[in-house]
Amino acid sequence: MSVDKRILEKQSNQELEQYILPQSKWVDDAKIYAFEILKSRGYEFSPEQMKRNQDLINTKTERKNIIIHPNYKRSAELIYLTGALGVGNLIWHYETLDSGIKIFIALVSLAFMFGIGYLISRGNEWIKYVLLVLFALGLIGIIFIIANLAKDPVTGVINIVQTLLQIWALVLLFKVPNKKENP
Repeated sequence: MSVDKRILEKQSNQELEQYILPQSKWVDDAKIYAFEILKSRGYEFSPEQMKRNQDLINTKTERKNIIIHPNYKRSAELIYLTGALGVGNLIWHYETLDSGIKIFIALVSLAFMFGIGYLISRGNEWIKYVLLVLFALGLIGIIFIIANLAKDPVTGVINIVQTLLQIWALVLLFKVPNKKENP
């Protein structure tokens, strides 16, 4: 969410003071801009307000300095590709979506897959364990994948490619060094 500093500059000092209160509901950028505007107007800050402003700036700087290992990005792309193949599979078998509940389950499944991809792309370490457990549970369905290969080769191939992409994504995730090991 972006904040337009020009809009804040039009507000009075009393209105801007609401932004810098400890219980303020405004986003951090708005709070920082309010501090800057009040400072340029000669506002006298208490030591507590100055510390809170410095903490906001430090937090914002730390968020910008977070470096996500490239394997997280690659793994997320593979998971997104798995989700895209799932969309292709749904299109291939659109006639199976003959009821509202089936459509709902398909959409939730796809959203879940893309959500996992998003969490991976943000560098969350714990998601690799969630993905591993889900993948292990999914291996129970390998029998159905083999059966699908005989009945419908296109679906079977899509399922096998999805499985391979998920394995590749898991390998990449577990090759990421732990943050504790890095200085």
